[in-house]
Amino acid sequence: MKALPAPVRKLLPVTLVAITVGLFVYLFIKHPEYRHTLASTNPWVLVLIAGLYGVLMLCLNWVYAVTLRLCGHTLPRRENLLLTGYSTIINFFGPLQSGPGVRAAYVKQKAHVPYRDYTVATFIYYAMYAIVSALFILIGSGKHWPLALGLLVVVILGSSGVVWFTHRRLIRAERKSSFHATPRLLVLLLIATVCQLSITALIYFVELRAVHTGASVLQAITYGGAANFALFVALTPGAIGFREAFLEFSRQLHHIPTSGILAASVIDRSVYVIFLGLIFLLTISMHVGDRFKKVSEAAER
Repeated sequence: MKALPAPVRKLLPVTLVAITVGLFVYLFIKHPEYRHTLASTNPWVLVLIAGLYGVLMLCLNWVYAVTLRLCGHTLPRRENLLLTGYSTIINFFGPLQSGPGVRAAYVKQKAHVPYRDYTVATFIYYAMYAIVSALFILIGSGKHWPLALGLLVVVILGSSGVVWFTHRRLIRAERKSSFHATPRLLVLLLIATVCQLSITALIYFVELRAVHTGASVLQAITYGGAANFALFVALTPGAIGFREAFLEFSRQLHHIPTSGILAASVIDRSVYVIFLGLIFLLTISMHVGDRFKKVSEAAER
């Protein structure tokens, strides 16, 4: 692929910034319930949720770092954190979970990681994501364990088949490959994934309690496990509508009423959009800092 012309490369960052800011503004104008819900919720609860999202971002950063190590490469911590921030923002607004595509393109350019290797590593992560989510349903569903166990078996067999097929066709066909899924790295990825989904379930628990549903910890775990599966069919920003549909269909498992699902969802989207806005400003400021540093270094020379 030919490099983009210089004028296009200069305008591209400005265009991305304008589009991102425009999407934030549009979302809040189009959905006034976000503003109303935020205004009527205890501010300390909102701060707590935002703080938990910060912890979740660090877990995602860990997941992506281990995923890259499966491909035999690494990125500096600061660069990986910036990439996590950018891909998370794009993943929210883009259809079909656009974040992995952005990360794959970036590490291809910066670390020369083949698309096939990063694709296999991402499939392994998604397989673990699905299995842990199914286990969450199993843990919290109680008497519905046969349904959850059947789901778990289907997920394990299906995801294992995808990983095996992809590995056989894409990795073994290429003798020179830096991909190495060692037991240690796989265990690290599993631990990081469990941490990620545990923090997600904790966020849901705080939100459900904030809307006075009286949800227990086990209900929140099941609720989180069911909500996580919306990731695989998300066609809208942040899986809006799809997550709520998954939660509504799984009401017999978590027993959260529809009104509680919708109210908690509004709080979740509201805080998350603001959190993404802060992450966006932070990543931009870090880039500006890098540019000033380069200018000062050039001036000293």
